[in-house]
Amino acid sequence: MKITAKQLLNELTKITNENLEFVESLLNISDEKLNFRNSEKSWSILECLEHLNLYGKFYIPEITNRLKNSDTKPTEIFSSGIAGNYFAKSMLPKENLNKMKTFKSMNPIHSDLDKRVLTEFIAQQKKMIQLLNDAENVNLNKVKTSISISKFIKLKLGDTFRFVIYHNLRHIEQAKRNL
Repeated sequence: MKITAKQLLNELTKITNENLEFVESLLNISDEKLNFRNSEKSWSILECLEHLNLYGKFYIPEITNRLKNSDTKPTEIFSSGIAGNYFAKSMLPKENLNKMKTFKSMNPIHSDLDKRVLTEFIAQQKKMIQLLNDAENVNLNKVKTSISISKFIKLKLGDTFRFVIYHNLRHIEQAKRNL
């Protein structure tokens, strides 16, 4: 996938803003409704968002650190890597969603959750928007980030943003189905 860096960052910022607005709209809904699950094995709205918060606790500091320590210059075109493109595209919501097994450490099912999950998600998304803005000043192809499952696998920053934000979108769609 090739796209201008500016267009990529704008699209990802738009998705993040839409996710942020949706979660802000949940602040007036009761904890009972936010904790409702359609079945014993499905996630509630708060569990969907807590899952995203757990990933955010890894990716936000990782991206922040890589941006802070980069001395690269921005480039006009972002070219997705093979692995990065695969991971990012696999996260996009589809009509017949391909179910994925989550790591036990990232599975919040049956957790005792309240609206603090929403406020944490909101704070993380505001930070993500700031990181997307900061990324305008670096080369999205040359800055590499570790991924949550292995410090040895590195993705281009542009692909990491795509993966994280598409993953957020996937679970926001899941949460919307619970409303």
